[in-house]
Amino acid sequence: MTEKSSKVEKTINLALQGGGAHGAFTWGVLDKLLEDGRIGIDGICATSAGTMNACVLASGMQQGGPEKARESLHNFWWRISEEGKAFKPMKKWALDKYMPWKVPDVLNFMVTDFMSRIFSPHQLNPFDINPLRDVLADTVDFEALNNCSDIKLFISTTHVHSGRVRVFNTKDVTLDVAMASACLPLIYKAVSIDDEDYWDGGYVGNPALFPLFYKTDSRDLLIVHINPINRFSTPTTSAEIVSRINEISFNSSLLSEMRAIAFVKKLLEHDMLKDEHKGNFKDILVHSVRADEALKDLSLSSKYSSDWDFLTSLRDKGRAEMSLWLEQNFDAIGVNDSVDLHKTFLNSNTKIFEDENGRHRHENK
Repeated sequence: MTEKSSKVEKTINLALQGGGAHGAFTWGVLDKLLEDGRIGIDGICATSAGTMNACVLASGMQQGGPEKARESLHNFWWRISEEGKAFKPMKKWALDKYMPWKVPDVLNFMVTDFMSRIFSPHQLNPFDINPLRDVLADTVDFEALNNCSDIKLFISTTHVHSGRVRVFNTKDVTLDVAMASACLPLIYKAVSIDDEDYWDGGYVGNPALFPLFYKTDSRDLLIVHINPINRFSTPTTSAEIVSRINEISFNSSLLSEMRAIAFVKKLLEHDMLKDEHKGNFKDILVHSVRADEALKDLSLSSKYSSDWDFLTSLRDKGRAEMSLWLEQNFDAIGVNDSVDLHKTFLNSNTKIFEDENGRHRHENK
């Protein structure tokens, strides 16, 4: 166990979304959070790329505190960049630096996407080669992570047969669990754990929030979004449509849980629960760091980029967003939400009204 920094003034829970290389934005958010030092972390729920960041952070914290965690995160993403070079059918172009996007990354995505539509991973990748596994094994001390008592981990996976979320707690998180949480089934074989098969957790929980409500002390929840919720134009090209479908699909479970949080907050706010039941519910204070602006011009293909300049640019944007969030919202921790739940997460055209008898009803406008 690491000693808690004397600077820690408040404690929060983190929710880290998946999103491939866009997880480098989350790296930046975490790097700034650790550097600042005023906020302790009670629990982390995570999926896919969020799982990678969570495991690396928790392992680093257990081994050497915040500075070791920051170093571990940097090393992890550097290794991702280095390993990625060997797995690109299209290499860097001479004119690449003059382009507003990484041309080889787009072509690599197109090749992978085309092949995955024709062949399953059992045909295309029969030996299930995944460089991420080696990087994670070298970066994360899972034994240390399992013994981490300062930070509670809740890792989301999708159980293939039932289609339900399975959440693994700190002591049960292994290399296989982390890989299952990030297993895209069109690219990699399902990961077997105790003779059960699992896919990327983002399909049913990106991430699953509910463990934080019951198994942590903090009631503050900071969600790090790397899947934009809102787009202000309708996609028209095939690539844009696929990208938007991906964003919507991987946000759907999160939005459902936000509706549940809003419902419980309404019950507590209007004293609609019997006294004997009030202790079973927690008034979750919701906070949010959004990557919408940072990622607005990026396509689905960029999630597969391992270019170091690209990854560090996302890291820097994550640091900047977290710096701004700390400046504007630090005082809200433990006091109130810093986001409008209905405006940010719920359908603003759906409201709850009271009828003439004081009963609540839903009305769609």
